Order: sequence, then C-alpha cells, then structure tokens
Amino acid sequence: MSTFNASEVNLHTASKEEVLCYYAISDNEYNGHLGARVSSIFVILFVSTAFTFFPVVSKGMPSWKIPHNVYIFARYFGTGVILATAFVHLLDPAYKRIGPKTCVGVSGYWGEYSWCAAIVLAAVVMIFLLDLAAEVYVEQKYGIERDEGATHAFIAHEEPYPSQSSAHAADPEGHSHRNRIHAEKPTPSASASDHGSTADLNERSFRQQIAAFLILEFGIIFHSVIIGLNLGVTGSEFATLYPVLVFHQSFEGLGIGARLSAIPFARHAKLPYLLCLAYGLTTPIAIAIGLGLRTTYNPNSKESLIIQGVFNAVSAGILIYSALVELLARDFLFDPCRTRRRSRLLYMVFCTLLGAGIMALIGKWA
Repeated sequence: MSTFNASEVNLHTASKEEVLCYYAISDNEYNGHLGARVSSIFVILFVSTAFTFFPVVSKGMPSWKIPHNVYIFARYFGTGVILATAFVHLLDPAYKRIGPKTCVGVSGYWGEYSWCAAIVLAAVVMIFLLDLAAEVYVEQKYGIERDEGATHAFIAHEEPYPSQSSAHAADPEGHSHRNRIHAEKPTPSASASDHGSTADLNERSFRQQIAAFLILEFGIIFHSVIIGLNLGVTGSEFATLYPVLVFHQSFEGLGIGARLSAIPFARHAKLPYLLCLAYGLTTPIAIAIGLGLRTTYNPNSKESLIIQGVFNAVSAGILIYSALVELLARDFLFDPCRTRRRSRLLYMVFCTLLGAGIMALIGKWA
C-alpha cells in the first residue's frame, strides 16, 4: 500500500484493492481524553449491570410490587433490541469490514467468494445443530416420547390433541416456560407424574431454556468485546460514541435480564446473577484492554478489520437465529400459552417494535 499515490492515480494500473484499502486503512487515531475514557469504564459498568440485574432482582422481590406491564415491556422491548442488534449492529458492520465491496473483500482469497454471508450461514447452521442436540439430549434424559403424527397435524393446520396446552408449565404471567412438552405423546390419564415430578419438569424446562440463553449471551458478548476495544482507542468519534454506547449497553442489558428472569432456575439460584455480571463486566473490561493498547492497537488495520468482520458475522448469525427462532417464533407463533387478549398481544408487539426501532436508530451512530 505504500506505493499507492492517491494524488496520482493511474486508472489503468491501479487495482480495486489499492483504492479501497487506501480509504479503509488508517493509522491509530487515539487522541487523548484519557480521563473521559477511564470514566466510560465505570459508567458503562454501572448502567449495563444495573439494567441487566433489574428484571432478575425484581422477579425475586415481590415486595417491590413491580406492575406486570413493566415486566412485559422489559421482556418484549428486549426482544426488539436483540433483533435490531443482529441486523443493524452486527450484520451491517460485518459487511462493511469484510463484504464484497471492502478492502478485505477484494483482497486475495477474500475476493473469491462472499465469505461474510458464508460465515453468517455457518453460524446459523451451527446454532441450529446445537439447539437440536440440546433438545434431543433433554428428551432422552427425561424419556419424552414424541407423537410421530404431530408434524402431519401441524402441516394440515389441525389440532392433534385438544388438551395439549394443559400440559404446559406457565409462569405467573401466563407465558410458557417453553418446556416444549406440547409435542409429547399424551396418555389417557395425563398428569405431571406421567413425565416425572414437578422438580423434573422444572429441571427439564431449565435445561432447554438455559441452552438457548447461553447461545444468545455468547453472541452479544462477542459484540460487546469489539465495541469496548474500539471505544478505548477511537479518535474524534469518541465524544459521540461514548453516550451512544451507554444507551446501547443499557438496552441490551435490559433485554438479557428480562429473558433471564423468565427462566425457572429453581436449584440454580446463583446462576442468573453470575450471567448478569458476565454481561455487565464484558464491555468495561474490553474498554480497559483497549486503553492499555491505545498506542499500539489499530482498529482500522487490515488484520483488525478481518477479525472484527469475522466476529461480527459470527455474532450476527447467532443473534439472527436466537431472535427469530428462540424469541419471536416461540413467543408469538408457537407458544400455546400465548395470551388471547388482543390488547395484551398488541402491547407485546408494540414493545417489540419499539425496542427494534430505537436500537436501529442508535445504529446511526454506533
């Protein structure tokens, strides 16, 4: 790249890679403001941790008397946030770093195939296989028998068993815990004892939901590491990026906490707090690492662009699957315990769209 002279470009000899890399690659842009950058560690640590813990803690504190609508808002607003994060904050940045019209995307082997799309696809397929494996494992462990005619009944839009929804374990708000026993083969004398004790039902529900949640949090943490590193070393954009990331991390934390609060942890009482803390600490630690490398780490080097692009593509695939399958489809389409009150359903949809809209707007700056 050192031989490329932007003031004297020969269109006959200059390559697309040289031109694109000239504009994409730059030196370290760190411009001081160390005090403000250090403060961002503690501010983001506080807001992200507080917003993540709030739904979890409030669920265990009935004395707080949090209105049910607040819980619903947090849960479905968070769904919208995660959906927008997948497409606006991860998929789009991935294409901007390793897509077909970027410096990386036209260089060497990267220019021979649409690798960004392939990485996203691979991540989606991998998460699907992990989700399926977890489902099969839980079925085998608890001896769940599935009805072979359920698929035909679903395709034919028939209700295979009129009383199947009665088998679901719902939380106090009337939402299924997604233990997915609606597809099990019923017996004439259906009861909780047919599939084990109540403790077994809770443990089964926990294992299925925690697997999906860990995948979701893993994708978000990947993303948080990248934005934390960049905040520590970014140049003139720091003044804009700092406040935007405060809101960004707060909304993501609210979504994670709301989803976490819906999982029946039972015998794993400490785990939700550890998972909340893991999210709250990730970005501040990444910012601190970025500050430590502020004069050596360059987020705009070709190597950094590749790493960021691949990480963003992997995270995008994870969150796209989680948002569409684990959140939207199972909450709105395939949950037999979903509310039948039109007003409540519209409120849930409104909260989801609001979360997606606000998070998509934040994507204009971060």
